[in-house]
Amino acid sequence: MAEAPEAVGAPEASEPAAPAPRHDEGTLRDYLTSLLLTIIIAIFGTTFIVQAFKIPSASMAPTLLVGDHLLVNKFIFGGRGTWYDHLLPYRPIRRGDVIVFKYPYEDHPYYVKRVIGLPGDRVRITDQRVYINGKLLIEPYAVHDLSAADPYMFDFPPRDLLLIAAEITPEWTDALRHDVHHGELLVPPNDYFVMGDNRDHSSDSRYWGFVPRDAIVGRPLVIYWSIRAISDEYSPSTPARKLQDIARALLYLPTETRWSRMFREVH
Repeated sequence: MAEAPEAVGAPEASEPAAPAPRHDEGTLRDYLTSLLLTIIIAIFGTTFIVQAFKIPSASMAPTLLVGDHLLVNKFIFGGRGTWYDHLLPYRPIRRGDVIVFKYPYEDHPYYVKRVIGLPGDRVRITDQRVYINGKLLIEPYAVHDLSAADPYMFDFPPRDLLLIAAEITPEWTDALRHDVHHGELLVPPNDYFVMGDNRDHSSDSRYWGFVPRDAIVGRPLVIYWSIRAISDEYSPSTPARKLQDIARALLYLPTETRWSRMFREVH
């Protein structure tokens, strides 16, 4: 009896094929990788390059208003005298720069002021005019409130150090006695004398002292958002209060946003 012909194209016997990888596992892995990279980039960016801040007081009005939200360039003043400083786009701090810095006392909150005196400068304020090294400083950004005139806009440093106002911190009182020479305040090396543009409503170097170079975080670049607010809304609050503030901001976003200040450069 003849053998049956072998079937053409019949598959050869083989081991069972391995199951195809699940797409869900690959998608999850890619998502987690992207998320991790995003977090790393965000941390690097906010640590070394740019960071968001908000203005809680009127001390810099009208340049900066309560409710302005800023992007601060943390990279611009990064030079610390290292060998690679000349390879990076750093620049020195200049008189007139608006800076963000850590307050030298208490819990180190962030302040925003304008640089008036550089290391080595001699500062004198009289009759609402600021003199640097004996020359009048031209300040188109400064405003005054005659109804609440600050005495330290008429005589600073005080000619009689025994009459220093009680608002001055004790540490600053000692520094004034040491750093005042011939009626002028001498700014020490690596320190800066700063003031708010709203001269009669500003707690600044006149009242608590110099800003150390290491305390300076950066320079505001732009107002990325601005909302009508009052200083009380930016005071420390409970988590519940913070949630209420977020809900209020979202609810009144269209009507309370100061659209004309959006994306305005800070000078």
